[in-house]
Amino acid sequence: MSCTGVVLASSEQPRDELRTRRRDSVFFRSPRQRPRPYRETMRPQRSPGPAALLVCCFCAFHASAAFDIPLQVLGHINIEQLPTITAQSPSSLIAFPFDESFPLTCEAKGNPEPEFRWTKNGQEFDPFLDPRLMKEENSGTFVIPNNGNLTEYQGTYRCYASNKLGTAISKEIEFIVPNVPKFPKETLDPVVVEEGQPFVLKCDPPTGIPPLQIYWMTINLQHIEQDERVSTGLNGDLYFSHAVDKDSRRDYCCFAAFPRIRTIVQKTAMSVVVKTKTSDSPGSANAIPERRPSLLTPSGVRSEVLLVKEEDLKLECIAEGLPTPQVEWVKMGHQLPAKAKLENHGKLLIVPRVEQDDGGKYMCKAKNRLGEAVHYFTVTVEEPPEWKLEPESQLSMIGSNVHIKCSAGGIPEPVTTWRVNGVPLQESPAANRKAFRDTVVLHNAKASDSAVYQCEASNRHGTLLSNANIMIMNLRPMILTPGEESYSAVEGKAVTMHCEVFSSPPSTVTWSREDSSESVDGHRFTVHDNGSLEIEQLEKGDTGQYTCLAKNTEGLSAINAFLYVKDPTRISAPPEDQQILIGTTARLSCLAEYDKSFSNDFELLWEKDDMEIGLNYTENSRYLVEEGVLHIINVSHADQGVYTCVARTPVDQDVASALLMVLDVPDAPENLLLSEHKGKSVKLKWIPGDEHNSSTTEFIIQFEESQWEPGNWKELLRVPGNHNSATLKLHGHVDYRFRVSGVNGIGTGPPSEPTERYKTSPRAPDKNPENIKIEGHLPHEMDINWEPLLPIEHNGPGLEYKVSFRRQDLEDDWTEHTVKRHSFVVKNTPTFVPYEIKIQARNHQGWGPEPKIVTGYSGEDFPSAAPDDVKVEVMNSSVVKVSWTRVHKDKLHGHLGGYRVNWWRLRSLVDSKKSHGERQMLSFPGDRSHATVPGLTPFSEYSLIVMTFNGRGNGPGSHPASFKTPEGVPEKNPVFRVTDVQRHTVSLAWAPPLEPNGILTGYLLQYQLINDTEEVGPLQTVDVSNADTTKWVLRELEPLSKYKLYLRSCTAVGCGPVASEEVTTTLQTSLPSVHGGISTQGWFIGLMCAIALLTLIVLIACFVNRNKGGKYSVKEKEDLHPDVESQGMNDDTFCEYSDNDEKPLKGSQHSLSREIKAGDSGDSLVDYGDEDAQFNEDGSFIGEYAGRKEKRASAEIKAAVQTPA
Repeated sequence: MSCTGVVLASSEQPRDELRTRRRDSVFFRSPRQRPRPYRETMRPQRSPGPAALLVCCFCAFHASAAFDIPLQVLGHINIEQLPTITAQSPSSLIAFPFDESFPLTCEAKGNPEPEFRWTKNGQEFDPFLDPRLMKEENSGTFVIPNNGNLTEYQGTYRCYASNKLGTAISKEIEFIVPNVPKFPKETLDPVVVEEGQPFVLKCDPPTGIPPLQIYWMTINLQHIEQDERVSTGLNGDLYFSHAVDKDSRRDYCCFAAFPRIRTIVQKTAMSVVVKTKTSDSPGSANAIPERRPSLLTPSGVRSEVLLVKEEDLKLECIAEGLPTPQVEWVKMGHQLPAKAKLENHGKLLIVPRVEQDDGGKYMCKAKNRLGEAVHYFTVTVEEPPEWKLEPESQLSMIGSNVHIKCSAGGIPEPVTTWRVNGVPLQESPAANRKAFRDTVVLHNAKASDSAVYQCEASNRHGTLLSNANIMIMNLRPMILTPGEESYSAVEGKAVTMHCEVFSSPPSTVTWSREDSSESVDGHRFTVHDNGSLEIEQLEKGDTGQYTCLAKNTEGLSAINAFLYVKDPTRISAPPEDQQILIGTTARLSCLAEYDKSFSNDFELLWEKDDMEIGLNYTENSRYLVEEGVLHIINVSHADQGVYTCVARTPVDQDVASALLMVLDVPDAPENLLLSEHKGKSVKLKWIPGDEHNSSTTEFIIQFEESQWEPGNWKELLRVPGNHNSATLKLHGHVDYRFRVSGVNGIGTGPPSEPTERYKTSPRAPDKNPENIKIEGHLPHEMDINWEPLLPIEHNGPGLEYKVSFRRQDLEDDWTEHTVKRHSFVVKNTPTFVPYEIKIQARNHQGWGPEPKIVTGYSGEDFPSAAPDDVKVEVMNSSVVKVSWTRVHKDKLHGHLGGYRVNWWRLRSLVDSKKSHGERQMLSFPGDRSHATVPGLTPFSEYSLIVMTFNGRGNGPGSHPASFKTPEGVPEKNPVFRVTDVQRHTVSLAWAPPLEPNGILTGYLLQYQLINDTEEVGPLQTVDVSNADTTKWVLRELEPLSKYKLYLRSCTAVGCGPVASEEVTTTLQTSLPSVHGGISTQGWFIGLMCAIALLTLIVLIACFVNRNKGGKYSVKEKEDLHPDVESQGMNDDTFCEYSDNDEKPLKGSQHSLSREIKAGDSGDSLVDYGDEDAQFNEDGSFIGEYAGRKEKRASAEIKAAVQTPA
């Protein structure tokens, strides 16, 4: 049996390769990394995760910023420049078989243009001599195509860029051509091991491009299960701490994966045979002897571990023994690093990215109950070279002393070497140059001393290389900043005006104001080394022109600049924090002040969480800004955040922020879980949803069951908002589901997803019926009703009720009946005797709890006795107090309901004629012996009786008691009218009160001038002492004035409520007017003229028609014997009259007035007459009047009007 090779072709791999290469370019620039050739022995990775960074041989190179002459200078004079490397390949370039080509990059700049050459393994190498290589003009880059044997190109390359001033060199570039990793072809003998003994399966993976990942699998690509007993080591071997029978198999395959070259190779399958012990073996007790631990790896007691800073420390201890040993880790004298982690079931200790403090002594201890084994690791952390002082490019004047410094640190200490133009310093001597350990000094430098100096620092973990361009030249000052620049800045802030100078030797830079030749001075003014002038705490007076002057030994140069000091931008009304309800519109206000010169350049912007809000002002835009107010329409949860108002001008800005919190009901709780399942309860847990800025006050737990009301969710329980679990009490034989919703100050949130169903087992009922009612509708029966158990409370099938009862006043046994309904009638009971009743529920599972006993009475009968000694005490003209002797309880035959008083009016004492009134009744609940009867008519004779009542009905009435009410004040006059209005007089008529409530003694007539002003005239009184008088004339009134009239009827007790009218006197005497001078109104005169004209036309028409009718005898007979009914029904004769008909035109003005009164008076009370009319305290009308009394009152008025006053 063998395992076959597999080549990966993942679409993800190229991206991984690009990422790795990208990391390489940065990786190899870092001085902290450790170079290590890829051919070194690798620690394979067991993890199937993404490939780790490539670890390969390289020299770390730090490209110092070369000294460049600015383009502005080159535009005026031609200055030569030393070459500078601008682009180069990473330190390690791997020739992956799936890449088309491999560029070795080298680009440089200088003046004159640099020329390029290469070395390979320290020997000259000319790419132009190899026709297979692709070259580029004016470039040092060449490309190796992947079209043949690449092995001959493998090696270490370096690029040189030279012009006549000097030479710059690149870092070394190693071109690696990897071999395809392969396992050797071999035949492996089976591994035979006795049960309980340790064994190891060797992998020995081939070398290749790291990272390396090891997998142990079967021939069917199933992973070998690993645990505390079985595990893969860092070297790829598979360790077994002791063998068991299931370890026997023939297809253990070791897979070595090289993700960077997309290759997986497998080793030949291995067989394992585990010999088990049987009871037939001699001397065997069918038991495997236990063993104290020993380490399978590492060997010995101590080992040394060397690694480079930032690498991962991996220490491994795999032990054998029976029982399987447990591994513990300690750092001697210290705690394990906080970042340390254990993997591989505690057998592997990993400390990522080690620092110097992570070095020291570590110990692993493998132990079981028989003993322990230990191993000590001495960990040393070293560092690659790192710059302490990197050489810097310099521009120095002729004749100066130039110092070039270079210093690097690392563990072990790096060795520093110097080169000039790529040649070791000792191979290019100069008389004025001296080299020390970390410094090169040029004495009295000349222009010919310009060169590129290289400093290289190396230890066994890497190399640093830096080029420093040293230029020796003299140049007069050249100001690179354009002249006449304008600067705007804000009062109170700072401004920097630039004056960039290029010169050799360095120039002295001074600044002055236009109004002074002296340099600016003061604590607010600072001239920086780069020539810039900084002014702090600007004032309005700083506005003006400034001059920058640069001067050295070769000459001087100057430019002017202009400064304008502006008012600061300030937010005067910042936005305020808000809490807004979701779905509404939020409004954030922001007002700012700014310098008016920026009117066209000022802008007010809004940001949310530091991101500018785009305002597109389309129909779908939810953001709108109007007059500095940001409107956020239909606020959602995504709108919550910090909103910043930015008031900005070209020179400054001011910001102010406000927090917008969106309020909403809580989100639905999540992850509902049922636990602690018990017979009568279950525990429900949940994770609360987002509260949306309003604390959850409570959670509502609902349930739904599938049998009685499926789909109907009901509330089960409420718990406080700081709880996330609840114990739910459940009924038996119910298939439950639960859900939870949160409640906060905004409202109730949506419910959660329901739980899985949970069905409880059936059990006996938990409760008995409640609200038991005992009623007796018939004298010899007792009705027992109760509130039935809800279906969900049945707790199981077969629910029924046991009704038990017995007389309370006798020592009887319980009488029991079992029913399925929720009512029961007990027959043949004595009348109204007490019973004890209890009701117990049961189902097929058993009886409910012992029921409570309730007391009730059997059926009631009518009371058999009436109250005695009924007495009446008259309190006033309309109220009496009634008292009686209570009925004995034995005569009640039921629960006492109370007493009822019936009364009726016999007659009015004004006349002697008796007329029985309607009976009235009042009920007085409870056990009492007196009551008050209100609402009686004064000056009347009454009779009353008293009776008791119970639940069955009324008992017999008492003997009637008669009484009389005293006189009272009269009712309001039903009619009070103005019958005629003149210049100085007003005629009045009225009807007496319908209920005088006594003997009338007269009327009180009052009037006063009002004239629609706030001030009223004095109240004048007329005492009408004759009770039969129903009309009056008021004299000596003011003409054309408005009066208020009042009338009250009086008895000996006093006067009754007032009836009132208003009237306006006329300007001159005229025909009698009606109803407050209505005839003086223009509309009334016009109406009367129209009626007169219409009447005249009708009479003429009738006269003509009557003359025509003389031709027919039938018509004459009808005229001689007129039929009133026919005339009323016949449309043709509607305008014919008999000799007895009234003719309105021949009547007086009085008759016209009478008709108007009957039809048009809106203030008359005649239309509302009624015997029971009532008035409130101020005399306002609150009743109605009957038609028959209207006729009586109208007749009385008619008679009064026709009699002259």
